[in-house]
Amino acid sequence: MNYPMRNRFEHMQHKIVDLTGAERQAKMWKLKANKIVFTNGCFDILHQGHVTYLAGAAEYGTKLVVGLNSDASVKKQGKGDNRPVNAEEARAIVLAGLGCVDMVVIYDDETPLELIKMLEPAVLAKGADYDASETNVSSKKYIVGSKEVKAMGGEVIAVPLVEGFSTTAIIEKLNG
Repeated sequence: MNYPMRNRFEHMQHKIVDLTGAERQAKMWKLKANKIVFTNGCFDILHQGHVTYLAGAAEYGTKLVVGLNSDASVKKQGKGDNRPVNAEEARAIVLAGLGCVDMVVIYDDETPLELIKMLEPAVLAKGADYDASETNVSSKKYIVGSKEVKAMGGEVIAVPLVEGFSTTAIIEKLNG
């Protein structure tokens, strides 16, 4: 007998793919005229701000792909010795459990640039703490991959954020 929860969990697990699977799935979606939205991040301790942001990003297309920083990638970003709090597999399954997320792909690079070039999304989304019109790659507000997505005819958007939510603030409160 199949139990519904097991089927749902398996469905979530199938949303998590490797780089080859991501490329294959993106090509299949494009053949079916789906509009792929790509975003990325650590999503270490998932909170309301993350969920609202991801739901907002998903509104810009028909499939939302989340590039998830691997544990090693998070370490390279210098977020602190205690980060990530949750391992990449745990972060991936939590993201895959969201209805607005269609695919999660873990990447090891410091930035998602190579993944973006491989997937060729129609929309590149980041939070409004970034600037979709910023062209200076040295700026903290620059969205990695924006030049490449625009060159492919895609669009780059900054999704409004919910004030008062951050993983760093949660960690500070816990350590309080």
